Amino acid sequence: MNLITRTGLAAAVAVGAVATVVAPASAAISTDHARTESGTHAVVANPKTIKTAAYNQARSILANAGSQTAAKSHPVHGKPDVPVSYGTSLLAAARDEFRQTDKHLPAKDKKSDMSIPHYNAIHSAAQTMGIDRW
Repeated sequence: MNLITRTGLAAAVAVGAVATVVAPASAAISTDHARTESGTHAVVANPKTIKTAAYNQARSILANAGSQTAAKSHPVHGKPDVPVSYGTSLLAAARDEFRQTDKHLPAKDKKSDMSIPHYNAIHSAAQTMGIDRW
């Protein structure tokens, strides 16, 4: 019985030592690579900042598509870039606004619960800013 206990304890210590060495190395590997989800395309992490010109262009795209939120927001100036949260908030607000506006359209005329032109505008604005998730 003592031999089994000592062998099990030695194995647990060995596994713990290997996990301590391997865990930091494996954690550093996957932080900058694309994530994939089963059955979908590769999803790249959002950038940390967005160039001011890209944000302003995306804001114009959404305002021209009919987003009152984007139209009321002020263009950014005097800064080379802005936090990605500016862009994700703009996209989320326009998405919610478009879904509310388009809720009475027939299902055949909608994509992701909004009209196809609104859907295209949202995705064009997101692509302009380099944002994949919002």
